Amino acid sequence: MNHAFSALSPSVVMAAIESVGVYPAGEPFALNSYENRVLMFGDDEGKRWVVKFYRPGRWSADVIQEEHDYLLELRAAGVSVAAPVRLAGGKTLHRFDGFAFALFPQQPGQAPELDNPAHLFALGGLIGRLHHVAGRSVFSHRPQLSPAADIARASAEVLAGGWLGKQQRRAYEAITTRLVKALEDYSMPALTRCHGDCHLGNILGRDEAFTLVDFDDCLMAPAIHDIWMLLPTGDPDAWRAQLSEISEGYEEERAFPHEQLELIEPLRSHRMVRHSAWLAARWEDPAFPRAFPWLGESGYWDEHIRQLEQQRVRLESTRWLA
Repeated sequence: MNHAFSALSPSVVMAAIESVGVYPAGEPFALNSYENRVLMFGDDEGKRWVVKFYRPGRWSADVIQEEHDYLLELRAAGVSVAAPVRLAGGKTLHRFDGFAFALFPQQPGQAPELDNPAHLFALGGLIGRLHHVAGRSVFSHRPQLSPAADIARASAEVLAGGWLGKQQRRAYEAITTRLVKALEDYSMPALTRCHGDCHLGNILGRDEAFTLVDFDDCLMAPAIHDIWMLLPTGDPDAWRAQLSEISEGYEEERAFPHEQLELIEPLRSHRMVRHSAWLAARWEDPAFPRAFPWLGESGYWDEHIRQLEQQRVRLESTRWLA
């Protein structure tokens, strides 16, 4: 069975890049990416590039272009982000043989260290600048985060996929139903244009100079959605110390959303359920069974259900207060 990227051969990759006037000095090599196909290469002038081929059928051209326009707006305002390069008549989004793609300058560096106060302060400032610009407008085409509805959809997809045994189905349906009901008790604050997947793998730099990369999941969401993944769990002293540094950096740019801290556990629940559903939905792509072979094992789903039950308890008992 053909999958979304079955026709994206090395020759198609090269031809697509050359179609916009960029000429690789050698064959591009793949970076770690599963939703899309992302490759790095150098051109004959020594410049380093990253090319992203978007998963066919996931986003419309309008949705992708809105991501690009947001990145260019952020870069123009001085926010350090990896923005697409305008090529071929000033466009950032290109098409070749049925694939939508874009080129970005390679962003060197390493992920920040969350036990380094200076790094945390710098991250807070970076996200604060991002949200300062984000508040100037709204997305018209990108998604809007809705935790309860998103979990309901994701769990329905898993239940329809034949991944669970009879007892697992009952347990999974019961726990996700309770999570949905718990999340319905939380009201969403005003939403802003968020990165959407702000974890260490999408932040690169050196010293205290960091850049946000990969806005493929950008959406309208509470501001805390771009912060909570940088905070640890299970150790109140640790997260208070880290939150203090992040919030101080953030408040150099704008007021920190302390009132949204109670949304951290709902957002964690949302990510946990949706992540497993995403893996299951992409299983026909050979990259997924290779990278996540345990998804088809009964033990994985037993553990996932156990973790969701623990999350339900945490959701109903924990309030993140500064």
